[in-house]
Amino acid sequence: MGRAAAAGMGINWVTLVAIVVFHIGALAALFFFSWQRLAVMLSLYVVAINIGIGMCYHRLLTHRGYQVPKWLEYAMTVCSTLALEGGPIFWVATHRVHHQLSDQQGDPHTPREGAWWAHMGWLVWGQALHAQTQVLARYVPDLVRSRFHVWLSKYHWIPLVASGVALFGFGWIWGGWKNAVGMVLWGGFMRVTLGLHATWLVNSATHMWGSRRFATRDDSRNNWWVALVSGGEGWHNNHHAHPVSARHGMAWYEVDLNWVGIWLLSKLGLASEIKVAKYARTGPKPAAS
Repeated sequence: MGRAAAAGMGINWVTLVAIVVFHIGALAALFFFSWQRLAVMLSLYVVAINIGIGMCYHRLLTHRGYQVPKWLEYAMTVCSTLALEGGPIFWVATHRVHHQLSDQQGDPHTPREGAWWAHMGWLVWGQALHAQTQVLARYVPDLVRSRFHVWLSKYHWIPLVASGVALFGFGWIWGGWKNAVGMVLWGGFMRVTLGLHATWLVNSATHMWGSRRFATRDDSRNNWWVALVSGGEGWHNNHHAHPVSARHGMAWYEVDLNWVGIWLLSKLGLASEIKVAKYARTGPKPAAS
């Protein structure tokens, strides 16, 4: 769905309110800073954005660049929901449409319809499809066959709420109400807000600024600072040229922490059938499956 069609459906108030509330919470977190809360925030950021969005939603579920045991796939999917980016069916379907129509009519978030639109406007306008399994089924036939993914897509908010309760309880035990509030603001609101912008930058910035190693049919670019905050997702031109490759950084200087995570899983015997583009075969290689 393009900008004109989505905008014609009006503002998605639930999404807009959620985004505003989390940004307000992130600003409030600045008044509750402590090194302990920062450490908790960074740890959960890795869990949600690197393990969850990058390694699971993107490279595992969307592109099937590698395989893991089902129990691990499910656990990683739960980590993904902590990012407040919707359930697996919505996220994967949206990204598969993006690859099919990248920077063309129908791309959900192309900067050709505006940088702000690509960054977050496409979420604020139009109809939310988070629990619309039947509508999205044509794009994710593999996921709709899984009762777990269907259920989690409907109740994707539960792990995030549970993490907030756990943060409050942990903070209360180790420092009273002020620490409890600070833990929720940093481990929840600040962490989610930064993670959202990191992912949104992949949709916007990496289609506007950076270098192009491959002459793809879209505007994808390799952007080092987006790669830095997203764990390697910023090597976007590499990815669009080789979408199934589990590794996005193709040169020694293209740091790809999400690939390192997949490589470590392979060393532990937990990742197999790893697909890596031939051009990307520098540095650590996956263990034999």
